[in-house]
Amino acid sequence: MQERHDAPLAPLTTFRLGGPATRLITATTDAEVIEAVREADDTGTPLLLIGGGSNLVIGDKGFAGTALVIATKGFDLDGTRLELAAGEVWTDAVARTVEAGLAGIECLAGIPGSAGATPIQNVGAYGQEVSSTITEVTAYDRTTHKTVTIPNADCAFSYRHSRFKADPERYVVLRVRFELEDADGLSGPIKYAETARALGVEPGDRVPLAAARETVLKLRSGKGMVLDPEDHDTWSAGSFFTNPILTDEQFAAFHARVQERLGDGTQPPAYPAAEGHTKTSAAWLIDKAGFTKGYGAGPARISTKHTLALTNRGEATTEDLLALAREVVAGVHEAFGITLVNEPVTVGVSL
Repeated sequence: MQERHDAPLAPLTTFRLGGPATRLITATTDAEVIEAVREADDTGTPLLLIGGGSNLVIGDKGFAGTALVIATKGFDLDGTRLELAAGEVWTDAVARTVEAGLAGIECLAGIPGSAGATPIQNVGAYGQEVSSTITEVTAYDRTTHKTVTIPNADCAFSYRHSRFKADPERYVVLRVRFELEDADGLSGPIKYAETARALGVEPGDRVPLAAARETVLKLRSGKGMVLDPEDHDTWSAGSFFTNPILTDEQFAAFHARVQERLGDGTQPPAYPAAEGHTKTSAAWLIDKAGFTKGYGAGPARISTKHTLALTNRGEATTEDLLALAREVVAGVHEAFGITLVNEPVTVGVSL
């Protein structure tokens, strides 16, 4: 294991924000990961797990404890079964499955981060979620001090959520296993309307895998959602807020606020969710509350390409970012009565 002290954490995050860690360890094997976690737990040392750093907002004061970078490698494809080590770069893994002619995660191309983070967030985009292909997750259980394998049915997957996110101090993901589909080089059914339009097909159609991946990458790039060191619109955590899921009663009240603010006949985005619930669009809420693309006068601003991304324009601090996030949350709540929830994990700070 590599070990450093008073080590900067900002370069390990896509925001490029945050102060140093007291101690920084980089683990390249599952055994090293478990050893570092056990040591921290045995000594009562605060522990911060870092994968691709694409979902972290770290305070300017940094982290007083051990930061553990999970840099394990492992891509094992056996027929349609895929096993990924937690430290594998997700975008690279998606590309390799497409090259192998297997469908199931091709529309998750371009999402920054590591494979181990995907079950935690139940990562999803453009009509696909990892919960539909994950068969099981191997993790170190910090409560029982054992390595456990948890089948999909016990992962409690829901929209951007899982048992791992619900109990973040308990599990350290080590391996993720997927069951993909051999559809003779074709993608899974295209479910997302924007993707279907870009491909010139109808929802439910299949297209060549490479075409699906390339189209998603193009769509994401146009929104500043594909990492580019030269593009400050990508100095972000991607979508900063989750799409709100409202009860029927909440949606009715929201709809009335929309009519009052934007005029009769204005219909907010509405997508079926769980029974008795409707999902609406955080990006739409932000825009209609007056926070348009590029909003902000300081070093932290809304992306010029997508209202759902908050960005570091190069000289921002974490406090700059949080001030902008709080302004957006307050503005959306005042306009529509909905409180947005941040998607990235906050470390040492909160909204």
